[in-house]
Amino acid sequence: MKRVAFLALILAGTLWGLGFPLGKLILRETDAAHMVLLRFIVAAVVAAPFALRTKEARALFKSPVMLASGALYGVAFMVQFEGLAHVSVTLAALLVGAMPALIAVCAKVMGEKVSRASWLGVGAATLGAALIAGKPDGAGSLLGVVLSLGSLLIFLAWLVVLKRAPKPPTPMAIPAVTVIVAAFTVLPIALFMHGPPKLDLSPIAWTSVLGLGVLSTLLATAAWQYGSSRVGSASAGVFINIEPLMGASIGVLLFGDHLTLALAIGGLMIIAGSFVVVLGEKHAEPGSLQAEPAPAP
Repeated sequence: MKRVAFLALILAGTLWGLGFPLGKLILRETDAAHMVLLRFIVAAVVAAPFALRTKEARALFKSPVMLASGALYGVAFMVQFEGLAHVSVTLAALLVGAMPALIAVCAKVMGEKVSRASWLGVGAATLGAALIAGKPDGAGSLLGVVLSLGSLLIFLAWLVVLKRAPKPPTPMAIPAVTVIVAAFTVLPIALFMHGPPKLDLSPIAWTSVLGLGVLSTLLATAAWQYGSSRVGSASAGVFINIEPLMGASIGVLLFGDHLTLALAIGGLMIIAGSFVVVLGEKHAEPGSLQAEPAPAP
């Protein structure tokens, strides 16, 4: 059973890592708000049978926790991809590597035990993010960095709210309801910002939209929720780092992103610090904050 859980976590991290390059392809033809809207519409259509199949699943739409969870999820993606429009794929992906450190800080604030090793990891990841933000070297603007980091705080709030979600009737119920609520949240925001979305996109852009909606949104979230509920916190947390590694590697190899010294050192510090955090929490309980579903692009 643990082997299947680890495979699910690897799948989730890999699919989330694809979110940044796929998003960058779509941003060549439309704006970030419309890209996120199209992504969640696709995810919501695929998720609808899982969310509407049973009475118990439909009842989740009446839960204030689930409504808040879906709203935060949608807004977090809006902010994250507005940031992606102003930074490189590599920079955006590496900044996500700070998420495990943020989770550790939140856990401490909420009264959970955080080890000394974890605080060392928090410091390393924070310094790495500061190094990248202070010297993007053409990888992006300060606004893009601020938006990317701000989206992580919103994702963190989503994690805290999701921890209070009611017990789901089926494994797919929570992810399905979340993406549907998120779709209805981003719809008026995107329409207010830019009007109706542009639909005459290229086949490459539409393929990327479908990939984002089905793979990097619904399937990735469901896979992470399955895996993280069946292994310890530290074991699950390590797989968060697959996302920045995948996104940064694809950005450098396929998108021609320039790997500067500051970007490389900052990224290594974020990834190394994140590993120290999750490994330092090896005694955490499976139900702790770090074992909850992690956010993704």
